[in-house]
Amino acid sequence: MRRGVPLWKCAAALIGALVLAGPVDASQGGQKLDHSLQSLKSGSTERVIIRTKPGRRAEFKQALKACGPKIKGEHPSIDALTAELSAECIQHLVKNNLVESVGSDADVQGSATSSDLTTIPANTLRSTLGQSEYSTGKGIGVAVIDSGIAALPAFGNRIVGFYDFTTDSVLASAPFDEYGHGTHVAGLIGAYDSQYMGVAPEVHFLGLRVLDKNGKGRTSNVIRAIEFAVANQAKFNIQILNLSLGHPILAPAADDALVQAVEAAVRAGLVVVVSAGNNGTNPDTGEIGYAGISSPGNAPSAITVGAVNTNGTIGRGDDVVTPYSSRGPSWYDGFIKPDVVAPGHGLISVVDVNSYLYKRYPNLQYRNGNKRYLKLSGSSMATAVTSGVIATVLQASNWAGSYYKVAPLHLGGNAVKAMLQYTALPLNGADALTQGVGEVNAEGSVRFAWVTGTVTANPDAFLTYPEFLAEASAIGGQTLTWAAHVTWGQTILTGAGLGMGSAWASNIIWGDNVIWGDNVIWGDNIIWGENIIWGDNVIWGDNIVWGENVLWGENVLWGENLLWGDNVLWGENADDKVSTLSILGVN
Repeated sequence: MRRGVPLWKCAAALIGALVLAGPVDASQGGQKLDHSLQSLKSGSTERVIIRTKPGRRAEFKQALKACGPKIKGEHPSIDALTAELSAECIQHLVKNNLVESVGSDADVQGSATSSDLTTIPANTLRSTLGQSEYSTGKGIGVAVIDSGIAALPAFGNRIVGFYDFTTDSVLASAPFDEYGHGTHVAGLIGAYDSQYMGVAPEVHFLGLRVLDKNGKGRTSNVIRAIEFAVANQAKFNIQILNLSLGHPILAPAADDALVQAVEAAVRAGLVVVVSAGNNGTNPDTGEIGYAGISSPGNAPSAITVGAVNTNGTIGRGDDVVTPYSSRGPSWYDGFIKPDVVAPGHGLISVVDVNSYLYKRYPNLQYRNGNKRYLKLSGSSMATAVTSGVIATVLQASNWAGSYYKVAPLHLGGNAVKAMLQYTALPLNGADALTQGVGEVNAEGSVRFAWVTGTVTANPDAFLTYPEFLAEASAIGGQTLTWAAHVTWGQTILTGAGLGMGSAWASNIIWGDNVIWGDNVIWGDNIIWGENIIWGDNVIWGDNIVWGENVLWGENVLWGENLLWGDNVLWGENADDKVSTLSILGVN
């Protein structure tokens, strides 16, 4: 709030904004429509994803026939179907009590942006993560849902399957990538390259193409690819799902079909890693803003990743969250996001020189000797780095089982997220809605996974080796203390009961079914449950007053210059800047 302006006046202004926005007529089923469908034009046709009540999809499909729809696909994991419907039919169907929600089949894009600034030098990425030579991700499979993966020497024979979802059917084919984004992502995860080694250079890949040669795709096809990965995780030995893409949040997480597909994948045993988005700044003024997280980055069970600029060094002292990296909280729900941040700025990776990005942007081309690479920045890249780290965490969790000849430890999505967060290294000057818990730390999270597996097999394993339980990591010649706390939804946990060798090792806290409470008191300045008071400047319940610059209800006032209701006004004459809400591809 502005100095000298009482909070009640700010609240009154917010209430006024809500009144001007106008209520949704619940009797017309308006609450079931996402934001983009709130103002349907008569006579128009929309491609939508309709979620039904559990187990009622077949019944609803029969009722839908009266509209003469063009059904494009079905999504059994979330009791949904995709169809082309008239506006009149949509308005009629949302009154049906079988319908949970109706959302636009929104366009999705990769969360990468062009950059010709900082470059991470050859073979420093693994070093800045604290990665050891033994951590390679061997035996771990990663499904990359993106624009494809080019069959490059750096991947050898490790692309074990490739399927194209860019139409409403699925086509098995040889690996390819006309756009280039997916290959860059896969390279950061696991390229075996002498100069720009991936984080986990022995993982294997399942390529699921959902973005076309121009980097565009549909939400429904991403959902189909997710469902395919879940159905075939045993066949291809897949443990991780990488989603370096998204679309603007248009509905609460519970009504978002893409979010619900992610949640279903986590319940099915996959670790799902998603990009936070690149909506952290006003592209005209550079002003940093909050609540720019994209979907499915608002999925509670996903590991949502923001981007860090390492300034080309191994040490962490000069690492900063990039301005463009999307900040939390998540729109509608107010979840603490991102969960972690990772190197994502100026990253160089392998490339097909015939791909769109390489040919279209000469300034992003990079040569080292006779080898050619592509340089990109964004939360897409940070997500890929994090997926690579997770592969080595899962690999480490199996080491103890092999040594002690016991069943390998199974780490679900909740456990992996907790390990990444607990061992993360906080960045100076960045708040929880900017960096999550902190920057990923491969040394710490891999060691945590190994210790957990070892203690599970042999509870007394570290009685004489307490140094393995140290909650600090040495990176770039500096010893750094772990964050030693975790977040879940709107909840933050900290305390001695979370540490190495404690309840974690017994699956008490971080099992696959986690309930971590609805409220939290953190330090001297946060009460976060149904409401929040943060320092001197936030009151958060159904609405938010944030510092000097945000009012959040159905509309947003951002600094002096953003009003977000049915339209976007950013700056005094910026009503045409609606593109600031989109997930940035390459500019």
